[in-house]
Parts: sequence; C-alpha cells; structure tokens
Amino acid sequence: MAFLNLYRDKLRENFEFLKKEFAANEVSWGVVSKILCGNRKYIKELIDMGADEIHDSRISNLAKVKEIDPKVQTVYIKPPSKRNISDMVKYADVSLNSELNTIRWISKEAVKQNKKHKIIIMVETGDLREGVMGDHLIDFYAKVFDLPNLEVIGLGTNLNCLNGVMPSADKLIQLSLYKQIIELKFNKKIPWVSAGTSVTIPLMLHQQLPKGVNHFRVGETLYFGADLFEEKTIEGMNPNVFELFTEIIEMQEKPLLPSGSLANNPQGEVAEIDESLYGKSSYRAILDLGLLDVDPKYLIAGDGDFEILGASSDMIVINLGENPKNYKVGDLIKFNLKYMGALAILNSSYIEKRVV
Repeated sequence: MAFLNLYRDKLRENFEFLKKEFAANEVSWGVVSKILCGNRKYIKELIDMGADEIHDSRISNLAKVKEIDPKVQTVYIKPPSKRNISDMVKYADVSLNSELNTIRWISKEAVKQNKKHKIIIMVETGDLREGVMGDHLIDFYAKVFDLPNLEVIGLGTNLNCLNGVMPSADKLIQLSLYKQIIELKFNKKIPWVSAGTSVTIPLMLHQQLPKGVNHFRVGETLYFGADLFEEKTIEGMNPNVFELFTEIIEMQEKPLLPSGSLANNPQGEVAEIDESLYGKSSYRAILDLGLLDVDPKYLIAGDGDFEILGASSDMIVINLGENPKNYKVGDLIKFNLKYMGALAILNSSYIEKRVV
C-alpha cells in the first residue's frame, strides 16, 4: 500500500528558518495550507509548531483550522464566489478580494453575522490572474472603505501564478506607492502590503525587498525549501518534508518493447518504438498507485536507479534495468515530490498520510 510521510523535524526546521528571516526583515507572514488538502493531522502539526495565521483556498479547510484552534487567524486566498460567502465570512477572518460586488456581499453577510471581516484588495501587477488594475484602484477603494463591518487591512498581489511573471523590486515598490497614495487621500491606515508568495522570498533573502512590503503568504518554500528564482533549495532549508513510498505489486523480467498492433492507450498516446531495443529485456516493476493519484511527471525517483515507463489509472510501471538492488514484490520504492505531485497525493483519499 502506498503512503506519504510528513517529517515533523524537517517541517519544523523550515518553519523556524523562515520565522527567523521574516523577523529579521520585520515582515509578518502566514502559512498557506492548501497543499495539505484539509488533512487535520498535518494542519495540527502547523499549529503546534506556532503557525498563528493560516491561509487556504478551500473554506472547509479553514473550518478545520478553527476547530483545532479558534485563535488562529484564517485567510481565504482566492476571490470568494457569491454562493460561498456565508461560510467564508463564518470561517475566514480575512479574504483576498478584487471584485466590488463581491465585497458588498461580504459586507452584508458580515453585518448579518455581526462580525468584522478584514479584506486585502488584490492589485494587478502583470501576471494577469486576480487583481484590480492600478489606474482603477483609487476609485475602487473609495467605494469600499466605508462599507459596514469591513476593514481593509492590506493591498496585495500575486505573481508567477499564471503566466510566470516574476516579482521585482520595481513591481513591489509600485504596490507600496499605491498604499501611500490611498492612505494620504483617504486618511486611512492600511497595515499590510502583502507582496506575495514563496516566489518573492529570494528578494528578501538578498536584501532586495522594498521597505514598505511587510506581509507574505508562504506555502511552497515552507514545504520544499525552494528558491523559485534559481530553482534550487535555499541553503539552510530541507527539500524533503514529504516523501512518498509505493509498494511493488509485480516484478518480472520483460521485453523492452511491446508486441502487437499499436493504438492509442487510455491517455490518447501511441507508444514510440525504438527498433534498437528489439530482443532486449529488463526488470519491470508495477507500483500500487496511478494517474488517479498523481501524474508521474511530478514524481522524482528517490532511490535513483530506475525510470518511470508509464502509468494507467491505478498503476505505475518502472524500469529497474538489471535490478542491481534486488528489488522484489512487497518492497517499497521511494519518491520525492514536486509541488503539484504533493498536492495531488495529498488530495487522494487512497494514499495513507503519516507523520514521522
């Protein structure tokens, strides 16, 4: 049976590293938990190690945070849909917004629930996902700041989430300038300039973060120690908080090439034939997970001495060559994970999740 390990010490090591760096730069931050897909056991690990602000894109996951510790500040990190605003206001203390009508609905619901709801207005800075265009921001804010039971606590942005646009000091300075202009024009304080996600962390580590930027929303770097500028592990952080273990359910020496007439497989692919491999064989193992759980392109061979040949809905086939490690049926094969691979595995109800 396949299972996923979360290593508590590695996660804590990364958490403490980031906590120290943010404190040194006078930046507040929240942990993005969406990769955990609402796994209560893993969310509790975050809270136990000191996460007092947790961000997620699923309201049901924020509800679990509140069940574990109502004192944790919860942040809903995508524009809310009209039909989930009631639950969003109930379980999220803060939300990211870019639509005027949505904010009006939130205000009405906050009045109904007798709650003060905080919002971060998202600003478009070039990646073309969510965000108010800069030249509309003053007018937008003018229509928002006096709505009842709402408090605008920040301006924010997302970069590298859709078109791969990277953050820069210039883009973040512009965001800080918008904050200053709004504060002067409306005589209102906006506490946060929420400059971004894990992709912005290298700017901070290299002392290139504009002074006005004072809030981050961090997921990938916490769980993978990733420097997303240079696609490497940040020195002092651990890349393997998660490891996936899969069981060999068949081990046979088989030809390297299929035989018979070839047509599309269930994924719409036709096998390519390398005629130089005719007559050759290797040891092939079948693993007990498949495309229903994860796309193999997001898996990294933890043990190194094999290649992934393909996958069907419930099985992955790997090539072990001459099987130098003498793997057999029942043995475990380890994988490290890319971010989207971990997200898929954590979303699969068929994979056991463990804490080590």
